[in-house]
Amino acid sequence: MMTKHVAVLMGGWVAERPVSLSSGKDCADALEAAGYQITRVDVDRNISAVLQELKPDVAFNALHGPFGEDGAIQGILEVLDIPYTHSGVMSSALAMHKEKAKAVMKAAGVPVANAMVVSRADAARRHVMEPPYVIKPINEGSSFGVLIVKEGQEYPPQELTRDDWDFGELLMVERYIPGRELTCAVMGDVALGVLEIVPLGHAYYDYDAKYVPGGSQHILPAEILPSVYQEIQESSLRAHQALGCRGVTRADFRFDEGPGGLGELICLEVNTQPGMTPTSLLPEIAAHAGHDFQELVSWIVEDASCGR
Repeated sequence: MMTKHVAVLMGGWVAERPVSLSSGKDCADALEAAGYQITRVDVDRNISAVLQELKPDVAFNALHGPFGEDGAIQGILEVLDIPYTHSGVMSSALAMHKEKAKAVMKAAGVPVANAMVVSRADAARRHVMEPPYVIKPINEGSSFGVLIVKEGQEYPPQELTRDDWDFGELLMVERYIPGRELTCAVMGDVALGVLEIVPLGHAYYDYDAKYVPGGSQHILPAEILPSVYQEIQESSLRAHQALGCRGVTRADFRFDEGPGGLGELICLEVNTQPGMTPTSLLPEIAAHAGHDFQELVSWIVEDASCGR
């Protein structure tokens, strides 16, 4: 068989560029070791012309954030008829839009928190929801722009009034869910293990807790009741399928144990482009299920297609 030529798309121009470069490098290195012909592509706005010249057999999408996981690059790849990894145009756009994704997941029976979409001006002027609550940009990843309003806090976060605010004018305000941070990966049509994230020195699983070594402790498998573990796996797969996702995804949850460990479980979001860095969760969960990193990225390449 001829060796597949894989263009690993990484970088981009958004806030998550450093994470994408790290993900892309590790994926490219592993694919090269697995025997694929690799071209590393630092994506800019000329990507369509670059891909037309390269003519790869597969585009491995290691981009994160807007353009990379919101259906935009997926649309370009569809037009160019280049098979690509992860989810397709519609599911990527849907999963990235937190409000719309929440509505679809709720209709599919996945537990989600009450939320509303408001303007940045409204969120800065008054409490639009009784504290505690969380403010999130509609379509960012890696916890960029996330603000937590604590119980008893007199005023909304003043960060919202800054001239250099760069996370959009529409924000989602969501009821704050206390408790444990849990995540579950889906690979194809199989829900893998459930991992607990314990941020170290951080109020929640923010950017530094995600990507700085030592920023968090990972417990795999999560030490929760078997019934809750199974419920998270079932909800992760249900959300993956309801959103129309393909390839690998990762669903994030909060679990407020309550008496006896059977409290409230809430799905926060589904990530269609999970990080693939040395501190990322998906590779760790996959390894626990018996898929080492080289096998994981090779599976992702072989799963690539158009019309996803």
